Amino acid sequence: MSRADIGLIGLAVMGENLVLNMASHGFTVAVYNRTTAKVDAFMAGRAHGQSIIGTHSPADLLAQLKKPRRVMLMVQAGQAVDRVIAELVPLLDEGDILIDGGNSNYQDTTRRTQELAAKGLLYVGTGVSGGEEGALKGPSIMPGGNPAAWPHIRDLFQAIAAKVEDGSPSAELRSKPCCDWVGRDGAGHYVKMVHNGIEYGDMQMIAEAYALMREGLGIGPQEQSEIFKQWNEGELDSYLIEITGDILAKIDDETGQPMVDVILDTAGQKGTGKWTGIDALQLGAPVTAITEAVFSRALSFLKDERVAAAEVLQGSEASFTGDKGAFVADIRQALYAAKICSYAQGYQLLALAAREYGWELNYGGIALLWRGGCIIRAQFLGRIKEAFDADPTLANLLLAPYFSTALAQTQASWRRVVATAVTLGIPVPTFASALAYYDGYRSARLPANLLQAQRDYFGAHTYERTDKPRGMFFHTNWTGRGGTTASTAYNV
Repeated sequence: MSRADIGLIGLAVMGENLVLNMASHGFTVAVYNRTTAKVDAFMAGRAHGQSIIGTHSPADLLAQLKKPRRVMLMVQAGQAVDRVIAELVPLLDEGDILIDGGNSNYQDTTRRTQELAAKGLLYVGTGVSGGEEGALKGPSIMPGGNPAAWPHIRDLFQAIAAKVEDGSPSAELRSKPCCDWVGRDGAGHYVKMVHNGIEYGDMQMIAEAYALMREGLGIGPQEQSEIFKQWNEGELDSYLIEITGDILAKIDDETGQPMVDVILDTAGQKGTGKWTGIDALQLGAPVTAITEAVFSRALSFLKDERVAAAEVLQGSEASFTGDKGAFVADIRQALYAAKICSYAQGYQLLALAAREYGWELNYGGIALLWRGGCIIRAQFLGRIKEAFDADPTLANLLLAPYFSTALAQTQASWRRVVATAVTLGIPVPTFASALAYYDGYRSARLPANLLQAQRDYFGAHTYERTDKPRGMFFHTNWTGRGGTTASTAYNV
């Protein structure tokens, strides 16, 4: 007799932990893995004695499921997802639900949602954030795809998701599941992609704060650990600040040195930050902090070249001569200000994507999805939800009273930090690019008038005038040799 509430395919650690999470909330789960020995090991080990059913084929898995059948895929993004879907489709009935819980590209999710809808199947692409621990204890879940699927998966997803109940700024946020429907087609995976992009920015900003204290002030990891723990008690309270304090306190068993000192300075990436930057470029969204964070990882990977360049290229010979305690306080303020700008950029990208792809996104609701369970979870996100609740049409997070006031109060410290970093020769690409974004966004007039004049000079791209209505375009014969040509040859 069919008795499982859901089936899950893919028993890597994330898949296993999600299964155990579901079982702990009273759901019966059927599991399958392409390497069936992994199913047997799981059933004999962590799944033993729980409401989990091991199967050795997709057909066996589907036979265990109640109708409409719900199947969640936790396999590698890309072609592997398409292969599993192709294997399952002939075995499914109209109204069955397929859920992709991996880090798939939102464009793939849109395609799959539409292709499977034509076959009568309901497809969901859901972002899952929180890592291995989150998957087990309660992740942030961002589902999108075919809206008809949501009533069939809502109770299960909201049961296993993280709950926010830890002193949030408003009573409404407490005990809420960090899971709600995001939007149709690829909206869920898009929001997860932007989440990951913001995560890149957060991590790089923390790394820059660490570098300023280590290289600029000579503060070692143990002392920095205590500083980060103090920061975690205020406006910077977040998962990433918390774990940074833990990391900096860790001692390597082999050498007795701080663990962070024996880790090679090359940072990997899986691609979601890159996707965020690519889509931002396509939509014209100025997500400078996120893209600088991606480029910083790329630069870190050039380890051998950097070691060689360090012997050739001259840098600053200046050293810090000010008040170290005061500068640490400045770094804290700069980190908060840059973080605000990074999130503002991420939300700008979401707004542009919603307009471009026809999604109706709840921006305050998205902040709640990220408020618990995920890697970027932070007290700060409650403020974002409040800002969008107060003004759902808010053009930019920077314009919300709380954040504009915070930036006014922190910008002097922020400017001192960036200026000092430049003087000392310490790279702070996200701090600096976020500050440039802030100054650019608050500028009523930018030097783009000269850029447009250059474009008109060499490519007859035309321009608008300050003394004429918007939408009227003009061309100047800059050299006296041209005519009233149209913009055709160049698009720079």
